[in-house]
Amino acid sequence: MKIADKMDTYSHAFMASPPRQQGPSGPCWRGGEVWHSVHIAVAALAMVATLPGRTHGLGLFTEPIRKTFGLDTESYGLLNMGATLLGALFCLPCGGLLDRLGTRGVLTGVMMALGGVVMAMSRLEGKSSSAVVLLSLFLLILLTRGLGQSALSVASLSLIGRTAPRRGGWTMGVYSVLVSAGFLSAFWILGQWIKQHPQEWRPAWTGIGVAVLIAGMLASVSIRNHLLNGEPSAKEERMETSRTLGQALRSPAFWTFAIAVSFYGMVAAGTSLFNEDILKGLSLPDVKRIFVNVTRLAVPVGLASNLLGGWLATHWPLRRMLAGAMAALAAALAAFPSLTVEWQIYLYAAVLAAAGGIITVCFFAVWRAGFGPAHLGKIQGAAQMLTVLFSALGPPLFGSAKVRLGSYLPLFPYLAATALGLALTAWLAGLPTEPRSAIRDQEPLTADL
Repeated sequence: MKIADKMDTYSHAFMASPPRQQGPSGPCWRGGEVWHSVHIAVAALAMVATLPGRTHGLGLFTEPIRKTFGLDTESYGLLNMGATLLGALFCLPCGGLLDRLGTRGVLTGVMMALGGVVMAMSRLEGKSSSAVVLLSLFLLILLTRGLGQSALSVASLSLIGRTAPRRGGWTMGVYSVLVSAGFLSAFWILGQWIKQHPQEWRPAWTGIGVAVLIAGMLASVSIRNHLLNGEPSAKEERMETSRTLGQALRSPAFWTFAIAVSFYGMVAAGTSLFNEDILKGLSLPDVKRIFVNVTRLAVPVGLASNLLGGWLATHWPLRRMLAGAMAALAAALAAFPSLTVEWQIYLYAAVLAAAGGIITVCFFAVWRAGFGPAHLGKIQGAAQMLTVLFSALGPPLFGSAKVRLGSYLPLFPYLAATALGLALTAWLAGLPTEPRSAIRDQEPLTADL
């Protein structure tokens, strides 16, 4: 039997089409649009609070941290990679706690713990020649990675997944825009501080820790668990079929979406870290100016594609959205080594940013839409762990290509072929959906997810 036939048989035998949602529905909507909006804002705030645990957040202070503790570039890089890989393991237990204890308590606890760890790291003294100091630094970075990039990301995704209606494309689009705007604001504020204090990191790191603690306190008074779709007492949850983590892991849809999004994250991590050096491989004049323009262009295009993705998610199946975005990514990667003029670089950057915006919305929306709210934390935790692992592999992959092949460019055709294969897989894969027997007084969707 062909792969397409297997996937088609699976998706139709396992479940049928989901209900059409005629308007806002679910416990969070009955509780009022105000709390719905508050939950979206808090979920976005929580995702922005992951900044100190992310590569770009730590990367802002790489040099002063490295010099403070007397670490060379290789040692600090290995320390970070180890912390990232081990930190990915925080995703699964966090997901389980979210499903068992509720979103507010877990999200608040993770944010408060992250803020405390960041502040503790800012007070660490000594040199890496001391085994105690080196071990302490590793453990603090591990906790920062595990609580921030992993656990808090899962908690944020759980909150937005349980806030949104089943086909909440607009909710995911707005959430994506708020997250992007929040990160941009944080980078701008920290960038201004770094310009004035390029050799210092402790005051800024302390300030980040305080900000995360304040955000945690705001979350503790702003989240209403009884208005979220994962509450066992909610009528919609009894009607809406939910899949366990085991069922999700046996579903082709889980792996299709998780691997496709993780692959994009790997490419984005590698190209972001070495972007300027990658552009130099095209032998274009004034690469620094082009690099700055590319960075600026990606922001508005990414934000616009977030909103477009939110709108598309209410009209198109998520699998087709992902397939289209991955195909666009494949085309951009395949074309990159052949670019010869400046405007082509900007077109490449715009396509990459647009594809990334759509892929991000798909990642935020698919788990609730495909697997229901009851075990959302565990399922999102498994998916987030995969994205963290892939992202950690991106920089070493690109760095190794440069060292072993003399250029980044030979890597791009292989990346393009992989992206195209994932696009075809996404097009063929169906999402698990609700059985029609569970739906009452609602007309079926005209197209599945």
